[in-house]
Amino acid sequence: MEDKKLAQDQFVSVDISEFFGPQEHKDPDAGIVVLTQHQREIYKRLIEKAKDIAPEKYESFQQRMRYLQELAKSIANFPSLLERHNIFGGERTPQSLIDSLIEHQTEGDYTLQLPSKATLGKGFLVAKIHTFSSLSKFAKSIKEPEEVWQDFSAETNSMMFSLLAEDVYLNLIHDKSIPNDFKQELATSLLLLWEHRSDQNISDIAPTLLKIWTARRKLAPAFGTMMGTSELLLLSMQLDDQWTSFIKTKLGDTGVSQAMEEFLFGISHEQIVQLKTILRTKGIPAIGRDEVSKFLGVHVKADAGLDYRDFYSLYSLRRDNARVRARMGLPGPHKTIEDYFIQFVMEQNKEKQNNDSFAK
Repeated sequence: MEDKKLAQDQFVSVDISEFFGPQEHKDPDAGIVVLTQHQREIYKRLIEKAKDIAPEKYESFQQRMRYLQELAKSIANFPSLLERHNIFGGERTPQSLIDSLIEHQTEGDYTLQLPSKATLGKGFLVAKIHTFSSLSKFAKSIKEPEEVWQDFSAETNSMMFSLLAEDVYLNLIHDKSIPNDFKQELATSLLLLWEHRSDQNISDIAPTLLKIWTARRKLAPAFGTMMGTSELLLLSMQLDDQWTSFIKTKLGDTGVSQAMEEFLFGISHEQIVQLKTILRTKGIPAIGRDEVSKFLGVHVKADAGLDYRDFYSLYSLRRDNARVRARMGLPGPHKTIEDYFIQFVMEQNKEKQNNDSFAK
């Protein structure tokens, strides 16, 4: 009893109800949110139609859902990350996990440094993403109204952003320029994401990130000055106040502007610099996206579709390049535009909470 009270005292700042709405409360027997209320509703409506018109698909999806539920229950058997436990190697508390995440600054892959529950949960999330992607394609194939399959697609994208959030939190926690108190908040959010595979911060930010990606797809930047000013203005006009505030406040920072260039043009900072030099030397004012590979002499995917896999693939490429630059002290962005934006939003939210508390 005393241990339980102490654990609660050490993690008093975390109130699960603040991070998850009523529809997202976890099953009492499992830490992971298998399906939110909204996901259950859209799945139930579609699966009832599948039962009549595509029995084989119906059974396949039902079986897949049972697998997800069984996987979530198995993962729930691992020690909760939000409670005190005596495990191999000593006692573990939420605060000791947070401290370990912040203090462990070794470069390289983090996989073996993370709790087992975090790694297993990531696999669960990937399986769920693929399941909802298949449901979206199925809804489209049976001529369901666009809003039906788009609903499944939106849920798929939202889960992909949760996967992305895990990377962003780890990137920011290992950023030596970020204050320790903010890292404590980032680590707390990461523990909650690992425990439930749902993240309120990203749920709020994901629609904006998706709008940025969609707007970017509609743009046709001319690779000349490579500044992307007109593209950025078009992009910003289509988005919300949060993004506009970010652009106004942070675009003057060199790292942010370079990360934005990478995002807009779909090629690395190094390739952008190389292309600028080539075009300047040849006296060519501008080229289109389809000409980038020819001028660089290597195939580059400067364009991409709206598929969630394209977004994550190009994000992970920018993420890996940024990590290498940071480690080697090389010029160019040391973080992705997603890192910068999510950090900005969380800092704004923290400032608002502080102001609200002060006002009381």
